[in-house]
Amino acid sequence: MAAAAVASCAPALNYTDPQGPRYAGGHGVVSEAASGVRVVTFNIAYGRQIERAIACLREAPLQGADIVLLQEMHAPGAEAIADALAMNYVYYPSSVRPGERDMGTGVLSPWPIESTEKLILPHTTRVMHRSRTATIATVRIHGVAVRVYSLHLGSPVGLSGRRRGEQAQAVLADARRWDGPVIVGGDLNSKSVGKRFEAAGFRWLTKSVGKTVGPFSFDHVYVRALDAATSEVGVARSCRGASDHSPVWAVVR
Repeated sequence: MAAAAVASCAPALNYTDPQGPRYAGGHGVVSEAASGVRVVTFNIAYGRQIERAIACLREAPLQGADIVLLQEMHAPGAEAIADALAMNYVYYPSSVRPGERDMGTGVLSPWPIESTEKLILPHTTRVMHRSRTATIATVRIHGVAVRVYSLHLGSPVGLSGRRRGEQAQAVLADARRWDGPVIVGGDLNSKSVGKRFEAAGFRWLTKSVGKTVGPFSFDHVYVRALDAATSEVGVARSCRGASDHSPVWAVVR
């Protein structure tokens, strides 16, 4: 019991190299040429229920996604989901704690992934001292290169709202380097941080989706330079047993 208590408070080992570790692969298959772009963001709670998550992603309204953004993921889980859904993937872990698997974010798509990056976000969390990173992928969808970000910002317990906002600003600063379409999504551990994306010219697709984890609305999708005037959004509340978070989806027409 004493050893378990010490391990539970042990600080994380952070992967501070911007080049890796990096895991990527897959054989993406685009099943149909849909008129829109379907984006799904899903925090799978330390990747504990991969098979159940796959089942959810195969069902409406998540099935047929063009972009899947994963959080609290490990490399075997990202690969398993990509294989099951016939998708390409890239995954960058941000940290690992004693006795646990890596934790990080990933981008999956049946469309070609042309390049990838890891963005190290400012600040580490309280107690565990975890760093946070964003996985970035350039995905060619319907012939257009789209810059995609999968995020997992610090939790309210681990980070102040101000510092979480500074993590969001680091993502926005990076996105300003890209002139084309941008998709940003993930577990923001906040709803109000979405105002920063709106102020930077992003359309906040999921602003009114309601709760996504417990009583909180933490999981969101933002787009820039995409036609979001007739977008559809929702929370897949029928997906149970995979995570404490419900997956969130959005279709940009």
